[in-house]
Amino acid sequence: MKKGHFSDEQIVAVLRDAEATTAVAAARKHGVSEQSIYRWRNKYYAGMEVSDVRELKRVKDENMRLKKLLAERDLEVEVMKEIQAKKW
Repeated sequence: MKKGHFSDEQIVAVLRDAEATTAVAAARKHGVSEQSIYRWRNKYYAGMEVSDVRELKRVKDENMRLKKLLAERDLEVEVMKEIQAKKW
């Protein structure tokens, strides 16, 4: 997936501007599409601060890492059960 061109601080600033005016005006001012503003609004929740956005990203990354670890562990357990089930 292509990485965005805007930092967390810039996204929060655009969302704040969109709250103060309209999404259309903010989109024109910052050079993004209206759809990007609506997507960011859904993803980052309009009232978030920059630190909140960073914390959300950190938690999502950690959650992804833990899910991957759990999947690997489940796979190892399944392989061990298969090995144990075979008669030698």
